[in-house]
Order: sequence, then structure tokens, then C-alpha cells
Amino acid sequence: MQLYNTLSAKERSQLIDQAGQERLTLSFYKYAHIENPKLFRDFLFIHWNKLGVLGRIYVAKEGINAQLSVSAQNFDSFKKHLDEISFLNNVRLNIAVEQDNKSFLKLKIKVREKIVADGLNDDEFDVTKCGVHVSAKSFNELIAASDTMLVDMRNHYESEIGHFEGAITPDVDTFRDSLPLIEDDLTPHKKDKKIVMYCTGGIRCEKASAYFKHKGFENVYQLEGGIIEYSRQVKSQGLDNKFRGKNFVFDQRRAEQISEEVIAVCHQCGCACDTHVNCANEACHLLFIQCSSCAEAHHSCCSKECSDIVQLPEDEQKRLRKGTKNSNKIFKKGRSESLAFMKK
Repeated sequence: MQLYNTLSAKERSQLIDQAGQERLTLSFYKYAHIENPKLFRDFLFIHWNKLGVLGRIYVAKEGINAQLSVSAQNFDSFKKHLDEISFLNNVRLNIAVEQDNKSFLKLKIKVREKIVADGLNDDEFDVTKCGVHVSAKSFNELIAASDTMLVDMRNHYESEIGHFEGAITPDVDTFRDSLPLIEDDLTPHKKDKKIVMYCTGGIRCEKASAYFKHKGFENVYQLEGGIIEYSRQVKSQGLDNKFRGKNFVFDQRRAEQISEEVIAVCHQCGCACDTHVNCANEACHLLFIQCSSCAEAHHSCCSKECSDIVQLPEDEQKRLRKGTKNSNKIFKKGRSESLAFMKK
């Protein structure tokens, strides 16, 4: 039985064009006890592949974290399938603010130790004892109060292009790195401050709020549905939008426009810009912010070294990158010495 992709991203892209159907990009997560993640993974792949679902999904004993796209005409069937899984019945689906038919081009369902790498020993606390979930309206009221500390639970390359006014934005590469730093900053305020957290869709706050409550923080809140749901509620209810800039997303779109402000700069020339790109040198693939002028001047690369490489014949480029692995180093954009305007 086929439990893997048989089409390349290019072939899938062509099929999407030929189908001419609108697709919905969405995400959801759920902490739950999954006895056999491998079996559950295979079960999902069989059903979702039939529905033409594409995306990146992580399954672990602690639950599921899914970012995906499905054709609009198959959405009801997809939702029905979710509701037939007991712990996913009526799970909140975060529909993307900005749609793109090619946000995902493959279906990847992977079994992981955790659905979000956090470095925590989950046996020490109960992840279900999380903070109070608040709506966009309540969130705005909370962050306007003087006894509130607002914390961005995302990484530096996410908050750099967009964040809420007045938020603490840890200068970290991973969620795992952020937890001890935030704990140090917030510990003096365990009793006298309200701690309000937010992230992209809610999953990181779910774990972090439970962890901080375990650590003795008394008043812990989290933005229900994250930035994605906040933006939707702000528009539908006519609320003040307190988010500045773009919301970083982990798919082909790279970001969603939440406000018209551009709060970041090109990492090469320093002009106002919030467009993330990957270095055109496949051996580098560094994620960084680049304006159109610098893209043209540097052949869509992060450095002169990479620019020189991409101008070589393809066979020579393949020879040079043979055996190299990028891993998560591609996200260390602000740490690259080749970028003049890196984040300090």
C-alpha cells in the first residue's frame, strides 16, 4: 500500500494548476494521548491522500500538530473525517488569513518524539492544566492593563517581521531556547502580574502556559487560536488591531499580512522590507530578509560567496553541495556574518 508521495513538488504544482480548484490553507493541533503514533500516522495518510490533502503534519504520543491545505470542495469531507476521530471532534481549525493554492505541495506526515520540540520533561507537569484562553476582544483589554506582561512565544525571525505592541520578543532561534529566558524575565512577577502569551496558532502557548503554571505563575493567559484567529476576530468584530506587521508562517507563503506596517529591514541594505526568502544557493538555503533591489544585485543570494556559486553550471553546484546538510541552520538568518543588517 502506498504510504508516501509519488509526485514531485513540480508535478504536484502542475496538477493543481490543471485542476483549477481553490484550496484552503489551515492548521490545527491537539494534545492527546496517542498509544501508537505510527499506526495513527498511516491511518491519516491513507484517508488524507484520498482527499488530496497536502501539508506538514507531526504525530507523537502527546498529540498532533498539522499545517495543511485541502481543496475547498473536499473541505466538508475532510472535516467529517476529523470529527469521526474522537479526540479531534470539533477541533478548532485555524483558516489562513491569506490563501495560496500552492502553500503546500506534498503530504508529509511524520512521527516525532513531540509535536513541538520544547526540551521539557512532560512527566513533571500536566499539559492539560494550561492558561486561560482568551478571545481577541479580551486579549486587547488584557494587554491594555498596567499589570499585564505580554510575551511572544515565537522565534526571532518570526517576531522580527511582526508582533504585538509592547510584547517581550525573545531573541532566540527555537521554542526550546525561549522557555528558560522567559522564565528568568517573568519570575519576579509570579504573583503581581498577569502573564499573557501568544504565538502563531496557539500550540506553543498551550505547552508554555501549562509549564509556567507548574512553575508557580498564578495568572497565566493565552491568545485563543493565536495570531491567525486574532486577525479573523479583529476583522469580523471590528476590533482595534494591535498587531504590527506580518505573521510568519511555515509554508510556501512564508507570511500573512496582518497590518500594513513594515517593521523589519532588508538584511543586506537596511531599507524597509519584510519579505523572507531562502538563499538561492541550495547548499546554503539561509532564510533571511531581502528587498527586490538586493535580490537582483546578489542573484537572490545572502552573500557574494553564494552569489558566485549560483552562477556556476548546475553540475558544478551539485558537486560542491554533495554531502552537505542544512538542517535548522537555515533559520539562523540573523546570526549570519554575511548579512550587514543582522539582528543584534
